[in-house]
Amino acid sequence: MTTERGAGMPDADVIIVGAGLSGICAASLLSAKRPADRVIVLEAREAIGGTWDLFRYPGIRSDSDMHTLGYSFRPWRGQKAITDGGSILSYIRDTAREQDVERLIRFRHRLLAANWDGTAQHWELRVQTPEGQITLTTRFLLGCTGYYDYEAGYQPDFAGQEDFAGPLVHPQHWPEGLDWHGKRIAVIGSGATAITLVPELARKAAHVSMIQRTPSYVAGMPARDRLGDRVKRILPERAAYAAIRWKNILMGMGTYQATQLWPGFIGRLLARKAAERSGTDPADFHAPYGPWEQRLCLAPDGDLFDALRTGRASITTGQIAGFAPDGVRMESGDLIPADVIVVATGLRMRLGGGAALSLDGAALRFADHVSYKGAMLSDVPNFAQMFGYTNASWTLKCELIARWVIRLLDRMEAVGATVATPVPPQDLKLRSAVPLSSGYVQRAHGTLPMQGDRGPWRVHQNYLRDVYAFRYAPVDDGAMVLSTVDQSFSTRA
Repeated sequence: MTTERGAGMPDADVIIVGAGLSGICAASLLSAKRPADRVIVLEAREAIGGTWDLFRYPGIRSDSDMHTLGYSFRPWRGQKAITDGGSILSYIRDTAREQDVERLIRFRHRLLAANWDGTAQHWELRVQTPEGQITLTTRFLLGCTGYYDYEAGYQPDFAGQEDFAGPLVHPQHWPEGLDWHGKRIAVIGSGATAITLVPELARKAAHVSMIQRTPSYVAGMPARDRLGDRVKRILPERAAYAAIRWKNILMGMGTYQATQLWPGFIGRLLARKAAERSGTDPADFHAPYGPWEQRLCLAPDGDLFDALRTGRASITTGQIAGFAPDGVRMESGDLIPADVIVVATGLRMRLGGGAALSLDGAALRFADHVSYKGAMLSDVPNFAQMFGYTNASWTLKCELIARWVIRLLDRMEAVGATVATPVPPQDLKLRSAVPLSSGYVQRAHGTLPMQGDRGPWRVHQNYLRDVYAFRYAPVDDGAMVLSTVDQSFSTRA
């Protein structure tokens, strides 16, 4: 795919959009496996890290263990498996330096629009820079922008919101210098962000009230992997890291499968264990859906349960009627007193970083296309999008996608193809490619891609199946059409 550049040649072989966890992964692997390619990384912000640089709320941490959230090619050396956001950010930045991909990043370069030019057979990108708008061209476009809107989180309008006398905060834009020492805090929400915030805020606050419309399942998990620590003492570093990584992958898959086989039993067990540890009513932890219909929340070392058991925090389940000057009024008539209200009500989904994508000038809507292996879109040439697992570590799937893109580029180069386009059959039965019932997913209904009822158009939330599909199955599988300007062909890899 790499050619000597001259007049009319693209500016890059691959442009990666985003320098977060998945972008640095893709840049590192591309640089190592295809060193002759010209790779450019566009980063809209001023720093590496993506989510882990943007989010600054107290206690931010991973909800996946770092042996699977980290990269397979660079061992996680921290002591905690469930660790803080600052440590994750350092890991990403250290990886970028170690893999020598910082030089590829163009900071404060925001992708505004990208159009596939079928005649020229490349993507033309309109990019906002500090000096004004520029145009870049690339043979292959790889989106590593995550799945949510970096500009604003989801915040519903509450009656009387303007009457509240104290600070009203969304975790996505936590104000620097906010002092909550000795304050009464109401945290609205029951997802991963709220579960993270409550125990951290409770360390200094007078009291923290978590207000939830519906409960979530919360599982306690040791922050340190004790078995992993023993493995590290026996095996060399890389062998130990691989062993621990596979242990955690298989344990996670086993746990997920158990929740699918016995959702009622597992749901009741999770609720009872949480109530026993926190001294609360099991109803406050028994969600009205099956485990993993929404992501399972983690409480490392049971920190949320400890905060509830000691009385530093409490849970109120019910509907909010509105805000009052001194707190949150419930439909039951109860007032939850608060000096600070944190609205941890979720994210806004926005694929592609909000850039306007088009094919030969016709607008591209994700919902009009079918996901191919959870990596590409039907009838969209030379474009892949990182989207991690909903039931496991984000990075596990993203690294598989990055390695598969390299296989695809190798195959195109081997057969002399310039275009790779997934083409679906006509008889696919379609449904949403994102199987969660979470509010942020439901609000994005109509904007997300679809998936089919069979491979490679079905998105499997299963790492072992994907290892085969991405790393060993033929690249040219009958659905992937490789072509040049004047021909298309399908040869088995």
